[in-house]
Amino acid sequence: MSPVTGPGIRAFFDEATNTVSYLVWDRATMRGAVIDPVLDWDNRSGEADLKSAQAILDAAKAEGVAIDWVLETHVHADHLTASPWIKRQTGARIGIGEGVKKVQTIFRPVFGLEDMLPDGGDFDHLFRDGERFRIGSLDVEVMHTPGHTPACIAYRILPPQSEPDGVSDIFVGDTLFMHDYGTARCDFPGGDARTLYRSVRRLLDLPPETRLWMCHDYKAPGRDSFAWESTVAQQRAQNPHVKDGKTEEEFVAFRTQRDATLSAPALLLPSIQVNVRAGRFPKAEANGVRYLKVPVTPKRPDAALS
Repeated sequence: MSPVTGPGIRAFFDEATNTVSYLVWDRATMRGAVIDPVLDWDNRSGEADLKSAQAILDAAKAEGVAIDWVLETHVHADHLTASPWIKRQTGARIGIGEGVKKVQTIFRPVFGLEDMLPDGGDFDHLFRDGERFRIGSLDVEVMHTPGHTPACIAYRILPPQSEPDGVSDIFVGDTLFMHDYGTARCDFPGGDARTLYRSVRRLLDLPPETRLWMCHDYKAPGRDSFAWESTVAQQRAQNPHVKDGKTEEEFVAFRTQRDATLSAPALLLPSIQVNVRAGRFPKAEANGVRYLKVPVTPKRPDAALS
């Protein structure tokens, strides 16, 4: 019997935030990584729970997988990360793209994040474009895919050397959505539609059978179930925003017009100020309570806020 090759992959869908987290492991060594874990957060009460993250660790235990990495595809604006808790439970290192330093520069003054460590120091490793690392014996290549945010990266698990023509698996973050849905917004600070188009085309220039794993799904019209696995071929043939034949200028015009109509994500304010610090909440104040901030922006210059 020939050995099983390729990574083990289990997806965990959080319907409250439409986020997909992944447990990924090397079948040969049973070493693994968690990608984009979700902290269960109730914005109405300020309560945090770990059911979603615990489910991933329970699955890892059941599979016999030891976790070495917690990998973020970017600084998420729609959910809070459970990375630091998984790190405490497993000893894993938290990694993100080096573009996080630009995101921190943008948001440090917005939230007064004076305790944020400089140069991405809250994270254990900042990945460069083209950098390679291992999950067990799996060879992983980092692809910088900015546009949605400056820090966006994709993790490409390469086929083993014994199968040079094998299929890659890429965890694309918010660079792409399902092939029947489209692409992510580009109007966050540091985002850019033209840059996103070029990042997408970089992914779609890969072999057609390449598997693409999404970070979100919102059910395209006419589809009744959530989905998160696509291929380069499916994206090139069907994605309404970037399929073959869609030009960069068409995409930029569409994305700019579309983004102007979108509301801010429901968890934008708590997510950014926590995730930009690798999931670390502010220190507790004298009463023992931790607080997140809500910047106040008066719509009228004469608004009485005192």
